[in-house]
Order: sequence, then structure tokens, then C-alpha cells
Amino acid sequence: MNKSACIVELALLAAFITITGAFKLPGLFPGVEFQLSAPLAVAVCSVFGFKKYMTAGIMASAIGMMIGTHNFFHILIAMQFRLVVGIVLAFGQGRTWALIVAGPVGTLVARLTLSALLGQAAYMMIAAAVPGMIFTAAAAPVLAKQFRRIQTMRQLA
Repeated sequence: MNKSACIVELALLAAFITITGAFKLPGLFPGVEFQLSAPLAVAVCSVFGFKKYMTAGIMASAIGMMIGTHNFFHILIAMQFRLVVGIVLAFGQGRTWALIVAGPVGTLVARLTLSALLGQAAYMMIAAAVPGMIFTAAAAPVLAKQFRRIQTMRQLA
């Protein structure tokens, strides 16, 4: 892949993460909404690799900071999620089980950190995240499959 195509791909990934991070699906109870970016992020890391995923994620965080949708704590938690997802996927070596558990494990660690930072009960913060964890576990493999299809089609072209 040439340099300009790589830059465009990175910009598109950052835009996808930024846009899906701005949308939250409502839950049954207040406080249990979740971002659509989690399963997308897991799929991006799995298909495009950790380096490209982290670069796109940092770009997305910078954009969020510039447009006022993120602050320092959002970025801290997002970076922790990204690191944990990368570790789980590296440990799982691209297996489906790793795609399924990477997002929920990343969310669990991020919620534990958030709980410590805010001085709130961890079990309540984790319980509120369970619907999003289930959604991420179900959607990440589907998105990864689509990204792989797109990559294959691009290579054939």
C-alpha cells in the first residue's frame, strides 16, 4: 500500500472511531447507555493491527478533545480500554474468542479505573456497563469479518 492510501485509511479509521464514539445507544435504565465505538475499536485493532489502531484512536481522542466531546478523563479511560483490547487480542492471536472478550475485558478494566477515580462503587459501574459489554462481544466479530472482506476486496482490485 502506498503512503497516501495508508494516510487515507488511517484518517478513515480515526473518523469511524470519532463518529461512533459520539453516538450512544440508550439502555433500559439511566446511565447504562453505551458507545458504538467499542465493537468498532476491537474490530479495527484485530484487522488493521495495534499500531494503526492506537494511532487512529489517538487521532480520534484529539478530535474529541478539540470539538469538546472529550476531556482528559475520557481520553485516559479510552487509552486504557485500547491498551487492554490490544493485549487481549495479542494474547489471543486473532482467534474469535479474543475478539469476543477483548471489548468486555477492556470495559471492565476501564470501569474499575473509573470507579477508583470517582470513588464510586465498582459493582454499580460494572453492572451499568454489562449491556454494552454484551453488545460489544456480539458485534466485534461481525465488524471484523466485514473489515477483512473489505481488505480482501481492496487487495484484489
